[in-house]
Amino acid sequence: MKLEELIAELGDYRRALREDDRRAFDALMNRARRYASAAGFQASSDPMETALLSMLLGIEKELEALKREASGPGGEPPSPPPGKD
Repeated sequence: MKLEELIAELGDYRRALREDDRRAFDALMNRARRYASAAGFQASSDPMETALLSMLLGIEKELEALKREASGPGGEPPSPPPGKD
């Protein structure tokens, strides 16, 4: 529940953001929520630490998936289109 309290505390900050930034902020908070149960095992007095770690973990997983997708079959980067080298 510490995470939800932290998110509530950041409510004024969120409201001050522009709409596109609010969407990005909400996406980060949702990443943190995905790992809330694991964060509960961390004996930290600062919920921001585990929230940030959870967000970074989610971003890292997405980055790795994008790298795999970009590397194509066999782990090689995709070839440029003909005439574009």
